[in-house]
Amino acid sequence: MENQVEDQPVLNHIQRLVAEEHRLHEKKAHPKADRKRLLQVQIELDQCWDLLRQRRALREVGLNPDDAEVRPPEIVENYEE
Repeated sequence: MENQVEDQPVLNHIQRLVAEEHRLHEKKAHPKADRKRLLQVQIELDQCWDLLRQRRALREVGLNPDDAEVRPPEIVENYEE
């Protein structure tokens, strides 16, 4: 439970971004600004999920999860699944 508390700010941010992503998808017409914002939200979500994975991996091996850093879009957007 303590680990989730430590990660709660990241999880809260993910929840806010997901809600915004859903709102943008629900609009019938996607103005250019909305499409641009949707892309930004999706990139930021990828960065947040990556940060959360880093924090959990560091914690798992006994290191400080606060040493995790947000990686640039060029890195997180080019991961192979």
